[in-house]
Amino acid sequence: MENQAQNLLGERRAASNAAFKQKLQQMALPLAPLVQLTTGEIHPAFPGTVLNFWLLTDAQLEELAHFYHQRTPCRYTFHYPCPINWSSDMPLEEKRRKIGRFIGLRGCESPLRARTEDEIMEEARRARIAQEDEIWRRKLRWY
Repeated sequence: MENQAQNLLGERRAASNAAFKQKLQQMALPLAPLVQLTTGEIHPAFPGTVLNFWLLTDAQLEELAHFYHQRTPCRYTFHYPCPINWSSDMPLEEKRRKIGRFIGLRGCESPLRARTEDEIMEEARRARIAQEDEIWRRKLRWY
């Protein structure tokens, strides 16, 4: 009964909010299971939907990495389509990102390092100097 009430609430919210409706649809997308190379089995905690992926616990991520030969490298590790470097001391979100990449989810690539303001300013300064040098080279060529 309570689950039905939650579904009705979700439907009412989705009806009035297009972004919420779209997010619900995204979270319900099914994921194709990955089979273990040695047995052909699927790990019981393998997420069936995108929502289930985002709900995986640290322990489940560790189990998945172990089951699919990623936690402890062996002769099967690099036979998977997208092997990963695994470390048990990584933060939860990094583990989630790596498992997401491993199972083929978009948006789970390694994040780009954000440049500092000083690095951006230095890059702009170098570009300006290079541009000025080019202008002077063109001008001095005519003399």
